[in-house]
Amino acid sequence: MLNKIVASFDEAIADIPDGAIIAVECWGYPATSHNLIAALKRKGTKDLTIVAHTFIPQVFSEEHAALPSVLLPQMKKLICPIVGIMRLGAGGFVKEYVEKGLEVEIMGHGTLAARLYAGAAGLGGIYDPVGVGTMIEEGKEKRVIKGKEYIFQEPIKPDYAFIAGHKADRLGNLVYRGNFRSDQPVMAMAAKTTIVEVEKIVEVGEIDPEHVVTPGVFVDRIVEVPPDGLGTPEKGAAVIRQLGQLESVRDLLFGKSA
Repeated sequence: MLNKIVASFDEAIADIPDGAIIAVECWGYPATSHNLIAALKRKGTKDLTIVAHTFIPQVFSEEHAALPSVLLPQMKKLICPIVGIMRLGAGGFVKEYVEKGLEVEIMGHGTLAARLYAGAAGLGGIYDPVGVGTMIEEGKEKRVIKGKEYIFQEPIKPDYAFIAGHKADRLGNLVYRGNFRSDQPVMAMAAKTTIVEVEKIVEVGEIDPEHVVTPGVFVDRIVEVPPDGLGTPEKGAAVIRQLGQLESVRDLLFGKSA
């Protein structure tokens, strides 16, 4: 029986070359493959293209979590709908990297999801009405369909997807926890190689087939998060405590005190 379990996060990402395109889910702290991101930072792989739904600054200790933004010094391109948090300086934290040549491609969340699906389904791209008449259409093909203008958007086909799951069996059949699912299933389908970190690995047959969200055919490597790994409930609690100590974050969540 094919065993997709890998012993460590460093081993799981060891073959990722410079210039790779990596899709990684991120909605702040949740649904993020912290350990794989941290391993890629340690490896020092360069000229990366990162595809994510949000890209926000790492405002807490890397001992507890690792967001995609820790890879900024290693990146050449970012494909993402939201960069930064408006009340925390918006995208100012990437300015120095943009000045050094970082390319940033912005689009809506729905457009990103559709482009990833196009990559997964083998489609040639999508015609999207979002962004017509804005900077998003610059350099892109436009077409009028039944009297309405559309922008042609190419499919996104990552070389690798970093996935954060809840449970997997040895074949890679994968279950997510709640809304951690998000676009991770389509990222796994679109990528050439899918690497998963999960809270628990079980034997084949322990997951009800009706509960499988990402079938093992789309998963290549699995690493179980150890008790001292990033992204555990204990580390999550520490992150919340750290965030609560930041005045800017308290103002964002609760408004400025009188």
